[in-house]
Amino acid sequence: MPLPERPVFVIGPARSGTSMLMLMIGSHPRISVPEATWYYPRFRPYLYSYGDLNQEANFHTLAEEMIFGVKPPFFGLKVNPRTVVDEVLGFVRERSFPGIFAGIMSWYASLEGKVRWGEKTPNNVFQVSRIREDFPNAQFIFIFRDGRDTAADNLRSAFGPRNVFCSAEVWKMWVEAARPWRKELGSTELLEVQYETLVRRPAETLQTICDFIGEAYSPRMLEFHKGFIAQTRGKRRDHKPLTEAVTDRYIGIYREQLSKRDQQIFAAVAREELVEYGYEVEVEPAKISDEEAALYRELDGRVRAATLDAPHGHIVWESYNDWLIDQREERLKKGIWKESDRPNSFPIGDPNEELVMGQRAWRRWKEYFGVKRRYAQ
Repeated sequence: MPLPERPVFVIGPARSGTSMLMLMIGSHPRISVPEATWYYPRFRPYLYSYGDLNQEANFHTLAEEMIFGVKPPFFGLKVNPRTVVDEVLGFVRERSFPGIFAGIMSWYASLEGKVRWGEKTPNNVFQVSRIREDFPNAQFIFIFRDGRDTAADNLRSAFGPRNVFCSAEVWKMWVEAARPWRKELGSTELLEVQYETLVRRPAETLQTICDFIGEAYSPRMLEFHKGFIAQTRGKRRDHKPLTEAVTDRYIGIYREQLSKRDQQIFAAVAREELVEYGYEVEVEPAKISDEEAALYRELDGRVRAATLDAPHGHIVWESYNDWLIDQREERLKKGIWKESDRPNSFPIGDPNEELVMGQRAWRRWKEYFGVKRRYAQ
């Protein structure tokens, strides 16, 4: 589905500045970038479970689940829930997943009075091939940051890995997923941006980004922190920095926030990847036994689940994702799809499938702790 205005996808490991870059680009007078949709990791690999989209009921189910699935609801816009699906479908040009996706993005852009759209979801790192298949003229901006700083951010946030070992494993998983298409995509398709360079030289870096996407640079991009999304997100502890002007004070925070032992643990998992991205490793890697690694992973799963409904937790987000999985099984019972329809493609069946699709915790641990769902805040 080639579009007249090339879509722009911001991707990168979580806690690497993807949200800040999303807001910067979304502050451009021609480009609309709403909240992270998570549409590709949550829906695209599971299209088989919706049946034939040429059937109105199946098509409407997919559209409705996507439209109602954004957090905050409807990107924070004041809309009528009874009519919003029909409003969005008025922008859909094709009865398909990319048709709905582009329709939602175009609908949002029209409300902002803009003609081009972009999207940011960190886990789209794993979905680049599918995005290119759906939107052949898509452009990607890949932002990366020192993995040890992402680990420091993870440990103080309400979601993500709960210890340094697992934070290093997740960061390494992102880096490994990016490696093939970093080599494959051409200079008109992919631009790599280092977080540290962006915050040290923001205007210069944004000019490079604008050159890449074929737009004139706008100083409004540096006013991102004054916008609705930044101010709304900034009410939560994890995203409070988004309400501030761009700053470099979050560079190297691992030196203060991670102990030497933690730094050695991170190096044990992802030293080669740190070096690959140009970061210096000042410590010798720790020696981690298989038994220790297994314990780190189990404790990570336990703590993720047990803190979902803690202050600033993401229980509402998680509950909707769990509901989506339940709906797949309901459609299986109704005969809309059958087990033989389930494809053998990533991430289906992967040990990290739930995390790749955007879950904050594994279902087995949520059930173990009896975590109750909550659908409203």
